[in-house]
Amino acid sequence: MSRSLNKVMLIGNLGADPEVRTTSNGAKVATLSLATGRQWTAQSGEKQEKTEWHRVICWNNKGAQLADVAERFLKKGDRVYVEGRIEYRTWEDREKQTRYTTEVI
Repeated sequence: MSRSLNKVMLIGNLGADPEVRTTSNGAKVATLSLATGRQWTAQSGEKQEKTEWHRVICWNNKGAQLADVAERFLKKGDRVYVEGRIEYRTWEDREKQTRYTTEVI
């Protein structure tokens, strides 16, 4: 298989305080809601703006206690730099509907 790269870098603002939980096997995880935006001028000369929301997952593992750092130091409105990889997940909700999500790990 050829080499590949799955890397993302984002700078944005937190839309909420980190949501921290512990999994059933005792691992601590923090979920961040990160907003990034861009602005441009339309052909009509009108200023346009769009905000994108990113779901960021921070785990405590192998000496990198990222969930602890997020819980202790981050809060809604903070400007943060995030570097990670993109993962796509699917699951079935209570109504048996297939759901999809994109996350930065």
